[in-house]
Amino acid sequence: MEISIISHRQPEPLDLSAFERLAAFVLDREDAPDGVELSLAIVSLAEIEDLNRKYRGKDGPTDVLSFPCDDPCPVAEAGEPVALGDVIIAPEVAEAQAAEFGHTVEEELNLLLVHGVLHLLGYEHDTEAHAAVMEEREREILSAWANAI
Repeated sequence: MEISIISHRQPEPLDLSAFERLAAFVLDREDAPDGVELSLAIVSLAEIEDLNRKYRGKDGPTDVLSFPCDDPCPVAEAGEPVALGDVIIAPEVAEAQAAEFGHTVEEELNLLLVHGVLHLLGYEHDTEAHAAVMEEREREILSAWANAI
């Protein structure tokens, strides 16, 4: 499992190793293949707005974006890496949402990371039924994470 994290914000006040640990936890809980590769990017408000406009056709910022790469099904040759894709998070949006929803910024960031990784693993929220499944899985993973740390 390879997880790479970059920040486009300088200096980066967040502990990026915490993101790596949580991402690895999610992949483990979802039984992702051993050779999986995941990229995480921490970006500014302006960057997430640009990406949201360019790739989703929506004006304004969003909290998290997921860009899948390879099919995560185990069809690769043994030992060959499987690139899941990229998760892009905007902490400034997370801060505002944390205040709005009445929880900590860390809790919001953790939720966004789990949400983004689950998207790469095939979860969707395009229907009420899909959203319910995804939200339940997010709660299960975050609860297990809270008990693991």
